[in-house]
Amino acid sequence: MSEQLETLRSSVAHLGAVVERLDPADFDRQAYPSEWSIADVLSHIGSGAVILARQFDDIVGGRASDQDFNQSVWDEWNAKPPAAQVADALIADSALLERLESLPDDRRDQFQFSMGPMNFDFAGFVGLRLNEHALHTWDVEVAFDPAATLSDEVAGVVVDNLEMIVRFTGKPSGATRIVRVHTNNPSRNLVLSFGPDSIELSSNEPDGHVDLEIPAESFVRLIYGRLDPDHTPSVVDDSQLDELRRSFPGI
Repeated sequence: MSEQLETLRSSVAHLGAVVERLDPADFDRQAYPSEWSIADVLSHIGSGAVILARQFDDIVGGRASDQDFNQSVWDEWNAKPPAAQVADALIADSALLERLESLPDDRRDQFQFSMGPMNFDFAGFVGLRLNEHALHTWDVEVAFDPAATLSDEVAGVVVDNLEMIVRFTGKPSGATRIVRVHTNNPSRNLVLSFGPDSIELSSNEPDGHVDLEIPAESFVRLIYGRLDPDHTPSVVDDSQLDELRRSFPGI
């Protein structure tokens, strides 16, 4: 099993455990995104699982995807009552995982997924789901546990899968600067390169100069717009984060 797939399985199990502790009265409670309830987040996870499962089946079956399918899924899930959104999300989530795990190794080697100008192999396709799944699971969990963090297992995979996220969701300020980042758990040396109209993330050889030292899970949440002052660990120098938070408002 690939590292991405194994970690996704762990994330799916963790989401199930988080939801199991909820009372139906919690489903309307606000999640981390201010405009979403707990049920809304689960609906997003569930509808996303249905859409990815169809895309996966189309790729494996060599079929063109129906361009109207996504909207029909969103309409269906938006019409569900909160309890159904939550329950059905866990079912769809598990079903997608089973589909992914069922693909034989030789078919995984041949798998290719295109999204606009970007192409992904099987591990990359699973990684897209893992990133979204892990962060939205945190969106639910943190509503009940303000100290919630991403697991080291999740952070260790997602931190290596942030280049595209930075490139497409970062908001350049117009200033040109370099921020050298060192993460721990796991240890990574990274560089955020800010240009007049772009932001890029790259790996870097350690040279002794670090602008920001931060746990890997916190860096992941920073890039996804989920490292506000109330959810920043005390080991991080919060004074360095204001500009970075503006550059990564979240998705």
